[in-house]
Amino acid sequence: MMHAQFDPTARQALAAAAVEAKVRKDLSWQQIADAAGLSPAFVTAAVLGQHPLPEAAAKAVAELLGLDDDAAMLLQTIPTRGSIDGGIPTDPTIYRFYEMLQVYGTTLKALVHEQFGDGIISAINFKLDVKKVADPEGGERAVITLDGKYLPTKPF
Repeated sequence: MMHAQFDPTARQALAAAAVEAKVRKDLSWQQIADAAGLSPAFVTAAVLGQHPLPEAAAKAVAELLGLDDDAAMLLQTIPTRGSIDGGIPTDPTIYRFYEMLQVYGTTLKALVHEQFGDGIISAINFKLDVKKVADPEGGERAVITLDGKYLPTKPF
């Protein structure tokens, strides 16, 4: 049976313990995702308290990180989602995403609605990918793909 969390405190504490174990064991998110058999983006979000993991994946992650059975069980619960408290984010990386949405949010909305009509892009039926690519002008670029199912508004 699926269970839900209604207070983010337990998942936040687990996230802190999991990240501490990840650092102590010198593991990458990719290695943790490989153990879980799921994508790095989904597993990272789950370990950081934003998604539940399937039972086998939760047990594999807990074992790899040296976490107990209670942690494996908690990794399977549906969390209270949302990792950013109210207000403008202060972490520079998270702030840049906030800034991108401030600058391009209305553009994205206009283009999505023009191409699809009235509705939303799901964050539930969703895939996320992050890749590092060479910049032809020197240095590196981040390519971030947000792939969500379009859900049209339905009159009732």
